[in-house]
Amino acid sequence: MTRLIVAAGGGGDAVAAAMLHAALYGDEDQAVILTYAWDRLLIDPVPGPRSAHDFTGLEAVTRSVRSVPATARPVAPAGSTLPRLAAGLPHTFALLDPHQGVEGVARQMEELVAHLTPESIDLLDVGGDILARGDEPTLKSPLADALTLAACCQVDAPVRLLVAGPGLDAELSADELRPLLGPVVHTFTAEDVAPVSDVLKWHPSEATGMLAATARGVRGTCEVRDAGLPVPLTDEGPRVHTVDLDEALNRNNLARVIAATTTLDEVEAHSREVCGFSEIDYERNKATWLKDQAPMTLDAEAVLHQLGQFESEARARGVTHTTFRHLTEVLNLSGSQRSDLRQLLVARRPEQYVAPLWRIPDAT
Repeated sequence: MTRLIVAAGGGGDAVAAAMLHAALYGDEDQAVILTYAWDRLLIDPVPGPRSAHDFTGLEAVTRSVRSVPATARPVAPAGSTLPRLAAGLPHTFALLDPHQGVEGVARQMEELVAHLTPESIDLLDVGGDILARGDEPTLKSPLADALTLAACCQVDAPVRLLVAGPGLDAELSADELRPLLGPVVHTFTAEDVAPVSDVLKWHPSEATGMLAATARGVRGTCEVRDAGLPVPLTDEGPRVHTVDLDEALNRNNLARVIAATTTLDEVEAHSREVCGFSEIDYERNKATWLKDQAPMTLDAEAVLHQLGQFESEARARGVTHTTFRHLTEVLNLSGSQRSDLRQLLVARRPEQYVAPLWRIPDAT
């Protein structure tokens, strides 16, 4: 028995897909998780999603679909979390390549469905930005979700859309999403997080990290991203909702207009028209800026001093937790130093590590 889970936005959605499989399907045969290789400059210094040509060691699944085994490697200077995910989890990670637009993604899905004849197909989005109209001022990363949504609506097979952790991606709030969500099919628990607990120690996804934290019972306000956006950690955080696929498409303006695209450039052009921006442009600009930044050294005492200042200011803002991605930004460190920062802080102040988040201590 095979389950196909499509990680709508790639990255952390692929980790959440492993959680979903454990929660809903238990001890059945492992899932095939179809996902982008798109790590948003956190792991990969090259803007945009990777294609099959950006890897060595991929394995053919169908004519258009390749899987990413643990032995695969991104071609420098590109980077990817997928080989490490494949090494740490028992699932098959199939590469979703968007460079031939929605038509290309739909073709990959059709081939995979015909090859696998899966028992079920779930399209999973953590946070809920797959339900964005496209004009929301808080929207940051609509492209990947719109692409997968549009493609799934063209597949000649039943696809169930699931939204986990409403509002946890800091794009649409839980209040905005609540009227759009269908029934709760599952509420994640600490037991569901256990299969991915080792992955969460190194994976950079903030939304899935907060999803796991809320499943473990963490509550409060978490500050995320370079902008320091506050995300409420509530009882809604670990819930997984169904959403009608056609209703999602009717709401998502970008997904509708890109339905016939055959290149990623076309998808980007439509994103600029509908949303006013392309997130890949943002990555291009940030990558150029990062190249001009002098490398920072991770000096333990200096870091702890800066951390104390940040924690004091964050506490005054009502913040109870933050992510290590946000901490690296606050401390002016590079993404490549995030793991070293985590090791330093967990070694020095283990009581503040609420895996995979960092707890802001109460005032002394």
